[in-house]
Amino acid sequence: MYQFNKFLFWIVILIPIFSHSQNNTNNIKPPNIIFIFSDDHATNAISAYGGLFTDLAPTPNIDRIANEGALLKNVLCTNAICGPSRAAILTGKYSHINGYYKNYKGGVFDNQQWTYPQALQQSGYQTALVGKWHLASEPVGFDYYKYHISRGEQGLYWDPIYNDNGNNTKEKGYATNLTTDFAIDWLQGRDDNEPFCLLLQYKAPHREWSPDTKYEELWDEIEMPYPLTFNDNYEGRELTAGDTEMTMDYFNRQDMKMTPPDSLSKKKRREWLQFGFKPGEIVTPSNNLNSKEVRKWKYQKYIKDYLATIKSVDDNIGRVLEYLKVNGLEENTIVVYSSDQGFFLGEHGFFDKRFMYEESLKMPFVIRYPGIIKPGTVVDDIISNIDFAPTLLDMAGVFIPENIQGNSFFQNLKDETSNDWRQSMYYHYYEYPYYHRVQPHYGIRNQRYKLMHFYYNIDTWEFYDLQNDPSEINNLINNPSYASTINRLKSELNQLKKSYGNNMSVEELRYISDTDFGGLESKKKQIQKQ
Repeated sequence: MYQFNKFLFWIVILIPIFSHSQNNTNNIKPPNIIFIFSDDHATNAISAYGGLFTDLAPTPNIDRIANEGALLKNVLCTNAICGPSRAAILTGKYSHINGYYKNYKGGVFDNQQWTYPQALQQSGYQTALVGKWHLASEPVGFDYYKYHISRGEQGLYWDPIYNDNGNNTKEKGYATNLTTDFAIDWLQGRDDNEPFCLLLQYKAPHREWSPDTKYEELWDEIEMPYPLTFNDNYEGRELTAGDTEMTMDYFNRQDMKMTPPDSLSKKKRREWLQFGFKPGEIVTPSNNLNSKEVRKWKYQKYIKDYLATIKSVDDNIGRVLEYLKVNGLEENTIVVYSSDQGFFLGEHGFFDKRFMYEESLKMPFVIRYPGIIKPGTVVDDIISNIDFAPTLLDMAGVFIPENIQGNSFFQNLKDETSNDWRQSMYYHYYEYPYYHRVQPHYGIRNQRYKLMHFYYNIDTWEFYDLQNDPSEINNLINNPSYASTINRLKSELNQLKKSYGNNMSVEELRYISDTDFGGLESKKKQIQKQ
């Protein structure tokens, strides 16, 4: 018995050593990861996805990632607003689990909770974050970080201020170019013998949409096309889409790049820029423009500035791809490009995001992994941002905790989607009334249908058949021919809420919208006792 136990002991000891030796002999290395992330980039502004601006404003470097890897058509955000989406991506969990529900009065991201960069770091990866963070707390899980801290962590397009590993520093230049500079600097200074994960996160194309100087007049001689729903009258959606502050009417002087009078103080100049137009104020090229023409004039300024900021993002992605090629890193580096949610580019007359409507809900996601993901792959499966963390860990061969709510879609990228892959997703937006007065709502979306419930100071449902109405103009919630489908979706929605652990009452949900989270848990207990 003693000899047998001794034999087992040496087997247990020698197997991992032999395995490690074999891996080294075969030069098997964990893949590097570059996760490139922008803010508010709509799929309709990426030429690989097609859309209105494909020919006028192509994105060749983003398209290159898609063409050399995979393009995902149904990546959907669980809460379409900047900070909460970032928290969901980092943790693989919904807002009600990771605790970061909204930007305004949103509290501070709990940086002591698990995130995928921490898991990679603990598994031997060198990790870095450069660019926009927007989660209030200090980043954890990074060997190096340099993130925007000015303007409430939104950052500035010009001469931005960064937190550089704990030290504030003001840099001279254009933020998109600078952020890429810092990312490449870190890549050049890392340890070549260890794998790395770099989060390269741009401010652009977030509001106020300030282009680099060389692109300021790029489309001055062109009238950009208008989306088919630009003049939406919100019939059947009067209390939801029709009662927001997201139309061109709410563009302010800063959005329009107007210059305040020299006589104003710094404070007054800021107010003058940010608080809209005065009644009767002459700001248009002509005094004879009617209200529809004024909206179109504002839209032209908006869409040209927005697309011009993306031009710089695409240029800088090209710089990163070239760096990988020149330094022999292409073959073993996963490159991802995505954004924190979609964005309205005049659809329904809107700018901004928040709604569960398609333009806001859909996230761009393209990924390249040579030798593993077949070039030209297109994935139609329903994927959400809570799936990013487990997928990246799966690709890196790093353990995925059981309490993550997302699932790895690594097999989907290899055209091996499992039979039990999700067929629908759950969405929940909480922030109200700041900013833009979008009613909090939750819903379910599958490959064909979408059902939403708006609940703050209304009790309104919307239902859309995306196959027959991709623009979501016709709210069919009261159409009797869809009654059984709606009932089935309501039941499935309740099951999803339960399975993800979000069974809060409407009163509790309203409190989340109202509070700064100073006493959320005690308030919830008080409500439950009533």
